[in-house]
Amino acid sequence: MAHIVIDDSENLEKAIKRFKRMVEKEGIIREFKKREFYEKPSTIRNRKNKALQRKMQKRTRKTKDSGKGF
Repeated sequence: MAHIVIDDSENLEKAIKRFKRMVEKEGIIREFKKREFYEKPSTIRNRKNKALQRKMQKRTRKTKDSGKGF
């Protein structure tokens, strides 16, 4: 949970910016958007598998490109 303490001498805009940075760092907005709608477990599995496949393809492309040695 994001929580900030504001001093009496602190500018309100500065405190808001600090709060926004903290919320972004903790990933609260991203988590909210992810949970906004129900997603079936099979859909979650498929999305994760596709992401893993993309990651593996990217990794294999990098190793192939580095072996050329121009």
